[in-house]
Amino acid sequence: MTNNRTVIITGASRGIGASITRAFLDRGYDVVATARSISTAGLEHNPHLALVDGDIGQEETAAMVADAAISSFGSINHVVNGAGIYTSKPFIDYTINEFRAFVSTNLEGFIFITQAAVRQMLKQGTGGSITTITASLADNPIAGVPASIPMITKGGLDAVTRSLAIEYAKDKIRFNAVAPGVVDTSLHRNSPGDVLTPRSPMETITEPEEIAEAVVYLTEAAHVTGEVLHVDDGAHVGKW
Repeated sequence: MTNNRTVIITGASRGIGASITRAFLDRGYDVVATARSISTAGLEHNPHLALVDGDIGQEETAAMVADAAISSFGSINHVVNGAGIYTSKPFIDYTINEFRAFVSTNLEGFIFITQAAVRQMLKQGTGGSITTITASLADNPIAGVPASIPMITKGGLDAVTRSLAIEYAKDKIRFNAVAPGVVDTSLHRNSPGDVLTPRSPMETITEPEEIAEAVVYLTEAAHVTGEVLHVDDGAHVGKW
């Protein structure tokens, strides 16, 4: 039996992904959480939670995750593409191997699990949703925060979200994205607040739980598709 509330979450072991996992469990969803070492991430045992270790940039990981959703909970109804990697440096300092790593995790990781999920959703015939974590920097670069190469991938995710929203609208499969600004995660562990707050028009730092709230909203908003929801204190609007 399925309650049409099975969600797959990638990059679920820490930061935003871990907060998203907790948010869906708190709302009574069945969750399949995956990351390279999710089984040692300290998530509490829960009958509504299945864990799959693996690199989401590998197609076989996506297959294992999809199989776990079906075998554990009977369906795939929602996906949250939370896995992603990011580094900031001048354009000329990025290496081709770094670019390929961004493509593997940020783009191929999206493609593999999303294709598997959409195939299952089409088979089920009851619609579903895909929500992807992108980045406000893809729309509004900030002086002093060079991130051109990873933003190739994040901007691509925004574009594919809009394309797929139209492609699968008649199948009631919705595609949306959340584009965070500065979020209080381990990525910024060594950055003092007086460095981070000027990157936000409101001079505040977003908590991972606030990104999770946006993801839950888009997952449950039955008439919202093709949306890139910026949770960035208005940074995408322009100069401040």
